Amino acid sequence: MNVAFIPVRGGSKSIPLKNIKPICGKPLVYWTVKAGCACKYIDRVYVATDSKEIRETVEAFREGEEAELFAKCEVIGRSEESASDTASTESAMLEFAQSYDFDNCVLIQATSPLLQAEDLNRGFQIFEEPDTDSVLSVVRQKRFHWGTDANGYAHPTNYDVFHRPRRQEFDGYLVENGAFYITSKAALSETKNRVSGRIRVVEMNEDSFFEIDEPSDWIIIEALMKKGRELSRA
Repeated sequence: MNVAFIPVRGGSKSIPLKNIKPICGKPLVYWTVKAGCACKYIDRVYVATDSKEIRETVEAFREGEEAELFAKCEVIGRSEESASDTASTESAMLEFAQSYDFDNCVLIQATSPLLQAEDLNRGFQIFEEPDTDSVLSVVRQKRFHWGTDANGYAHPTNYDVFHRPRRQEFDGYLVENGAFYITSKAALSETKNRVSGRIRVVEMNEDSFFEIDEPSDWIIIEALMKKGRELSRA
């Protein structure tokens, strides 16, 4: 049994109750719950929250014209400890694993509303490949990195300044975008980490590099979401 786990708390400092603040006409958490429910590999989507307002908002997704789409979704509670400012996401995952039965779990972060069901489908397809224990979502960046040494001099870390590659010839590097992580319950319980063992990646669109943490991120992501919707209608 594959489940999605989406932890959302009400105590965000930078943007109060950001997980249910409207973005592109829907609460922020709506977009990731929708992606999870539409993924053909996911049997159940659990949204864990400590907030009454968030609970009521998410439960409302199962009403009206989209009730069938959100039928997989269930809102569950989480402890004050796992929802504190200092608690790790893993603490919420382990708390969940102690109370619910499943074989594999995909951690989905509500702050990544550009996530699509197809991204999750590709993630599970890779997860099912032989010799794979975990999968995480990434984006490919093509930027030139520099570092400084003990004397303060700068040096490139991922290219040769005398052989500067053209963008189309540069493989770049992979960066976690924080959208999702897939692992088994057994591995999570043993390692107490969202990924472990033999890890593979699934690349997402470069726009998904952005996560919502600050008000400025909100403006950028909403503009990207609107652009994507306009392109899909073209």
